[in-house]
Amino acid sequence: MVTNFRQLDTVYAALADHTRRAILARLAAGESTVGALAKPFAISRPAISKHLRVLEGAGLVRRSRDGRVSRCRLDARPLADATDWLEHYRRHWEQRFDRLESYLEELQAKENPHDPRS
Repeated sequence: MVTNFRQLDTVYAALADHTRRAILARLAAGESTVGALAKPFAISRPAISKHLRVLEGAGLVRRSRDGRVSRCRLDARPLADATDWLEHYRRHWEQRFDRLESYLEELQAKENPHDPRS
């Protein structure tokens, strides 16, 4: 597992905020203007722009200009690295739980030698 930890830190920091996660969820449905993204939030347009800059810095959002209109789209590639990192630890803990389960079954078999389940 090769990981760029600086990039991973930036992605997780961007995902730490519920507003940014909500923006990403909206962009997962397709490209959107900044104005349309800002509409459902009870925060200022500059605050939305700040959130978008954080998402852009993490590589999760790409912005383009069409005249005066700024369009945003999701770039999910950085999420793949974050998922790979989590997957590594999920497998680790899954193996540990499997070993724990085997150990507990052995203990139970020793405690109840006549139990047909053991």
